[in-house]
Amino acid sequence: MNWWAALLVALPLPAMAQDFADADAGVLRWLDKLTGETADIELALGQAAESGRLRIRLDACRYPADNPASDAEAHLTITEQNIAMPVFDGWMVASSPALSALDHPRYDVWVLRCVTPDLPPAPAPDAATDPAGQTAPATSEGDGQ
Repeated sequence: MNWWAALLVALPLPAMAQDFADADAGVLRWLDKLTGETADIELALGQAAESGRLRIRLDACRYPADNPASDAEAHLTITEQNIAMPVFDGWMVASSPALSALDHPRYDVWVLRCVTPDLPPAPAPDAATDPAGQTAPATSEGDGQ
């Protein structure tokens, strides 16, 4: 009877499938490697935005139903001006952007998260921060130096 127990332990069990929920929007980050310019882009499903020479369309965004703040994945179609075929058409995973990445010499695009009803929208940068989210340097005006 012990050999039956050993056999059951040794057999691979089917992986537990994780349930995903669909979101109505997603947040992406775009980087121009030449200029260092970055921008966060919030897109609704089917919506597209132009950043630099790229046109980025969000086709789907989904997240684990039991933990909306965790790993998002999005299907993106990215085209470049004057090029007929998409430069990227597939799924990107927020926690592993290199797993399925845009292979472009100048631009990077990656998924940050899906917009879910339980999570507030990302805070907008205030006047003291630049578009990359870095704090602007303090000035010495008015300090007598």
